[in-house]
Amino acid sequence: MPEDFFGERVAEHYDDPQDEMFSPAAVEPAVEVLAELAGDGAALELGIGTGRLALPLSRRGVPVHGIDLSPAMLAQLAKKPGAERIGVTVGDFAHTRVPGSFTLGYLVFNTIMNLTSQDEQAACFANVAEHLSPGGWFVIEVMVPDLQRLPPGETVRPFEVSETRLGFDSYDIANQGLVSHHYWQEDGRLTSGSIPFRYVWPAELDLMARLAGMTLRHRWSDWQRTPFTSDSRKHVSVWQKLTG
Repeated sequence: MPEDFFGERVAEHYDDPQDEMFSPAAVEPAVEVLAELAGDGAALELGIGTGRLALPLSRRGVPVHGIDLSPAMLAQLAKKPGAERIGVTVGDFAHTRVPGSFTLGYLVFNTIMNLTSQDEQAACFANVAEHLSPGGWFVIEVMVPDLQRLPPGETVRPFEVSETRLGFDSYDIANQGLVSHHYWQEDGRLTSGSIPFRYVWPAELDLMARLAGMTLRHRWSDWQRTPFTSDSRKHVSVWQKLTG
């Protein structure tokens, strides 16, 4: 099993109402797209966490099952109204199998990068394909590697600088590696934590999908389906499992 970087300390503070990712403007468009793709079928969320999208998707009538490596994150999900309608499995979402067939699998908010090797990321596509019914959909939301903003010779870029929090990404370009370093105040003390990632290119994801028997149908800059361009900072990509 890979290392769990989302233990109790992170899980307890993960749901930050001031964080833009929890705002209705961020959640509702994502749920709208996912519900449309799920149709009358069930959805499988990889890295379900505390249920930011799974709970509102379930309230839309879509049966949801989630896989997550962190028991602490799932414990936070279990405390919330409606969690009893969501099935959960503790495990590595690149390999863990759950019963049933799904019309939709989804992996959001850069979570594909938690798999820190190309082999593991490709295994995730294969795992999702095994769970999907023919014609089913796989959705990933992930950043576009920010290397255009990294001056030659620099390997560290800030992503958050405020009075209470500091965040820096350090890059290992040769290995498509990225480590996010977080520093924040907690009970009057400076606390820190670092999480490794592997950034991945859109075309690389398309090849992983093709190897797993899926093909790209849509690529947008956001959940509002804004066209994807060379200036897009992230993408929402939708692949479909081939039927034959």
